[in-house]
Amino acid sequence: MASLRTADSRLRSYFKENYIPQVCEALLCGLLITCPEDPLKYLQKMIITIMESGLESLLWDMCIDPSMKPKIRRLSETYMEQLFGLDDQLMTPELMIKACTFYTGHLVKTHFCIWRDIAIPLINEENILAEKMEKAIEYDNFRLQKYVFRLWHSYAAGQKKLLTEALLRIRKMCHHYKLIITLTKWRDKARSEYKKREDELMLKHELQLRKWRSKVKVAAKEEPIPPEHSLSKASLLGGIPECDISLLPERAVSQIFYYLTLRELVICGQVCHSWMLMTQASSLWNSIDFSKVKNIITDKYIVSTLQRWRLNVLRLNFRGCLLRSKTLRSVSLCRNLQELNVSDCPTLTDESMRYISEGCAGVLYLNLSNTTITNRTMRLLPRYFPNLQNLSLAYCRKFTDKGLRYLNLGNGCHKLIYLDLSGCTQISVQGFRNIANSCTGIMHLTINDMPTLTDNCVKALAEKCTRITSIVFIGAPHISDCAFKALSTCNLRKIRFEGNKRITDACFKYIHKNYPNINHIYMVDCKRITDGSLMSLSPLKQLTVLNLANCIRIGDVGLKQFLDGPVSTRIRELNLSNCIHLSDASIVKLSERCSNLNYLSLRNCEYLTDLGIEHIVYIFSLVSVDLSGTNISNEGLMSLSRHKKLKELSLSECYKITDVGIQVPRLTLLGKVFFSVPPPAQLLSPKRDETKITDSAMEMLSAKCHYLHILDISGCVLLTDQMLEDLQMGCKQLRILKMQYCRLISKEAARRMSSMVQQQEYNPNDPPLWFGYDYEGKPLTKQEITPLKEDEEITVTDSIYSGEEEVV
Repeated sequence: MASLRTADSRLRSYFKENYIPQVCEALLCGLLITCPEDPLKYLQKMIITIMESGLESLLWDMCIDPSMKPKIRRLSETYMEQLFGLDDQLMTPELMIKACTFYTGHLVKTHFCIWRDIAIPLINEENILAEKMEKAIEYDNFRLQKYVFRLWHSYAAGQKKLLTEALLRIRKMCHHYKLIITLTKWRDKARSEYKKREDELMLKHELQLRKWRSKVKVAAKEEPIPPEHSLSKASLLGGIPECDISLLPERAVSQIFYYLTLRELVICGQVCHSWMLMTQASSLWNSIDFSKVKNIITDKYIVSTLQRWRLNVLRLNFRGCLLRSKTLRSVSLCRNLQELNVSDCPTLTDESMRYISEGCAGVLYLNLSNTTITNRTMRLLPRYFPNLQNLSLAYCRKFTDKGLRYLNLGNGCHKLIYLDLSGCTQISVQGFRNIANSCTGIMHLTINDMPTLTDNCVKALAEKCTRITSIVFIGAPHISDCAFKALSTCNLRKIRFEGNKRITDACFKYIHKNYPNINHIYMVDCKRITDGSLMSLSPLKQLTVLNLANCIRIGDVGLKQFLDGPVSTRIRELNLSNCIHLSDASIVKLSERCSNLNYLSLRNCEYLTDLGIEHIVYIFSLVSVDLSGTNISNEGLMSLSRHKKLKELSLSECYKITDVGIQVPRLTLLGKVFFSVPPPAQLLSPKRDETKITDSAMEMLSAKCHYLHILDISGCVLLTDQMLEDLQMGCKQLRILKMQYCRLISKEAARRMSSMVQQQEYNPNDPPLWFGYDYEGKPLTKQEITPLKEDEEITVTDSIYSGEEEVV
């Protein structure tokens, strides 16, 4: 029979699964032992027996008569697997012979060796023992030498280390001594060069001041030329002037007219035909602001304008405009409108909003603040403004929680990113749940002036609005630390709170733990915030703006811990106004750690002195600094003059600043200066006369600060009209001027000055009693201070400029 070792695996499996080798073995053994007369009948009978018994109980001697079964021990369950070649790990007779031979040989060898060792006596045992003793002694001596050598090596290494350290210390001392000598020589030379440079600068300053005074005298002697005689001959003859704006490229012309208001644009269109064509450029009418001309513009003109430019208008501003319903309905003509501001419009109704919503489906920005809209308008928002992203409902108190539920109708306002609910005190916790169900994509949330806002409202909103990155809660006194815990699912980048007495240091621990990417923190007038809050903020690596004004429990320890962290290298704006416990140590730490600080406010930090202010110069990136209400004197102002990038400086209520301090020759790059409400300032030296901020200081300021944009001299009672003349001559870029309680400045001079600036505030009355001095600058006694009375204020806002600028 051929072997199945090399057969197909399928055939081998078939043989094994059906017990074919076992069946053949049982039948063959029965035939060999029994030797029946009729083998076929015998095989048939045995096969039937095997089928009845089952293949699982099949044995090799099953077909043999019990009396004829051989009494031998089997080595394997079956021999047929070997015959068929199905055995994988079967013990063969050859292997058994080899195993027995090896085992017998091993036993013989082992017993023979034992017998040999016992039977043959040992020879020369003494010599062997002596050799072993010599080896033992040699090994013991080696161990002893090794131990001694280790002790010596450790001692030598220690002495060498001490010698090296001593040598390094001596070298360091020599290097330190050389550095001291070098720095001493450099300091002496730098002082001499600085003194020389200061002398040259003062000499140059004196020469420049003389030229300035001579120029003022010459200008005073010359008679003013009337406007009608100032025209050129070419203009009288109708010729083209040298600079014709119509010759400029269309893009440049559009950029120039872009900065004009609607009124100015209309006036320019009436100059001539070419100017009219330039003002008719479609790009100039993409954005129309009617709020700046709300008092003079008519409804008829608004309607005609919207009808003419309906395809070009993208942005409309009707803030504060008192319009008729028909005028508001004309907004629906602007099919491409994207931004609409109808805040403070008392005539806006739900019916007007229905017309606007039906015609302007592409609006992205919608401002409905301080209007009388109701739930009907809220129903229109999700239906007609599917792409709405910015929505302001501030101070709209006519809609209810049910109106907020309408935001979920249809496609809903799920694309809303910015939402302003300031002053909407009628909204309850259920209303915030409705907002969360409707506007799940909110990222910027503003809720100011909301005394009814609680932690439960914030929790209801934060459950589904997990994309919030900016929150502004000014005037929400009932918000506590639990609100920050509820907002832990959001990735906040900006936090702004003000006037809250329930927020503690625990909220800053939540900020550190849950908002590692926060970059703007505004926590003003939160009385329970201490130094522990600053310590929690120190690990934040993305923080750039920190405002903790009026947090009076913050001191030097907390600021030091804050600046020791990685946040110090990223901070750009830092406001610590009215943190009265800060001292010069904080300024020193700021100069060492804050290399990128641009804006710094230390207003009313009473413990700051000139010694600490000198270190502000080393914050090279600083652009604006507010030192109002501090103890800075003329020496400190002289130190600040060395800063090369400083653009804004506020020194209000700095009682020690005098004319001498303002006459600093280096304050030439300042763009904003504030000297408001200072009492009469005196020099520190008692041997000199009292010196006050007078016209000479303003003369110096006008002669040097040609880039000045904003000036506040309120409360400087000794300034006269001469100061305004100096400003007109020197500060050509001055835009905002504040002159409150300047009694010696006449109304005529103030009116003349108003034509030179963009915004001007003027009040000729005596300073209030709470200033602490009278109209002559003399200090008041306690008996003279009586309850305050409201002063009349004259504000002049006429200007040759059209824009508006916020006073910082």
